Amino acid sequence: MSSSIQDVAEEAGVSISTVSRSFTRPNLVSAKTRERVLAVADKLNFSLSRSAVALKSGRSLRIAVLMSGHISLWFTASVIEGLNEVFHAEGYDISIFQISSIEERQEFFDTLPVRRNADAVIVVSFDIDAKESAQLASVGVPIIGINAVKPEQRGFAAAVNIDDTQGSRLAARHLTVLGHRNIAYISTDRGVSLSFSVKNRFDVFCDCCRKEGIEPQVVVCKVDGNGHYQIGDVITQLMSLHEMPTAIACQEDGIALPLLFQLERNGFCVPGDVSVIGYDDSTYTHDIGLTTIRQDPVEMAREAAHMTLDLIEERELETAFRNVAAQLIVRSSTARVRR
Repeated sequence: MSSSIQDVAEEAGVSISTVSRSFTRPNLVSAKTRERVLAVADKLNFSLSRSAVALKSGRSLRIAVLMSGHISLWFTASVIEGLNEVFHAEGYDISIFQISSIEERQEFFDTLPVRRNADAVIVVSFDIDAKESAQLASVGVPIIGINAVKPEQRGFAAAVNIDDTQGSRLAARHLTVLGHRNIAYISTDRGVSLSFSVKNRFDVFCDCCRKEGIEPQVVVCKVDGNGHYQIGDVITQLMSLHEMPTAIACQEDGIALPLLFQLERNGFCVPGDVSVIGYDDSTYTHDIGLTTIRQDPVEMAREAAHMTLDLIEERELETAFRNVAAQLIVRSSTARVRR
C-alpha cells in the first residue's frame, strides 16, 4: 500500500509543499533536504502522480520532437538517445512527429497551440517558417533547433548546429590535396518539399572544388519507402559515367559505408582505385577505416535538451513575475478605490 504526501512530509520533518517541490521544482529545495525527502518517499513507496505534477506546475511534461528521417537512421537514433537521456531524468516524455512535407509541418504548427500538449518543440535538421515559430511564441512554447536551417532567421529560441561549412571544406580539401581532379559527390533525394541542413554540405563542397577548377559529378542516392539507401543504383550511376571518379565524397556515412563494400564487390580497391570520404563518424567507420568528418549528435541533443529546460524555466519565471505584477496592480487599484 502506498503512502500519502502527508506521510512523507511527517516522517521527513518538512512541509507538504516542500515534498511537492522536491518532485516538481527541485531547484527550489536544498540538495540535502531533497535527498532526505526522496529517501523517505522511496521507503514509504510514495510517488507523486504525473497528472498532479502537470497540474501544479502548469506543464504538460511533454516535448514534441519533429524529425524528417526514419528513426532507425544513425543520426536520428543518436539524437533521440541524447534527448531522452536528459528529459527522462527530469520527468519529461518525448513525442516524436515524423514530418515528410511542408503540409504536415504546417498542420503540426496549426494544431499545437490549440492542443497545448507540449512544453517545447525541437526541430531536427530541417527548416520551419518564421510564421510557424511565431504561432508557438505567442503561446509561450519555445522552439529549439538541432542542425537547424538558418535558426536566427526562422525564429528559433535556441539552436545547436554542427559547422557543416567547415566540415565540407575539410572533406573537399582532403580530396584535392591528395591530387584528385575527377570527384563525385553522392547526395540524397528524400522526395519531400522540406529544406534540409545537409544541403549546405553539398553547396559548400561543390564551391570548394570549383575554386580549385574542379566540377564535381553529382550522383543522387534514392531512398526507398523503408528509409534504405539504394546503393546498387548508385554503383550503376557511377559506372555509367564517361569516366569512373577517382574520389567519392558522400553526404553521410549511411551512404559511404555500404558504398565502400559495393565498390569492392565490383572489383574496385578502396583507396587504391578510388578514395571514399563520408560525413558523421558514425558506428563502424573506425572499424573499417573509413575516412569521415566527425559530428556528435548525442552530445548536440544533450545540449539542446538542457537549453530547452532552461527556456521552459525562464518562461515559468516570466509568467510568475507577470502574475505577481498583475496582483500588485489590482491591489494598488483596490487601495485607491477604498481611499
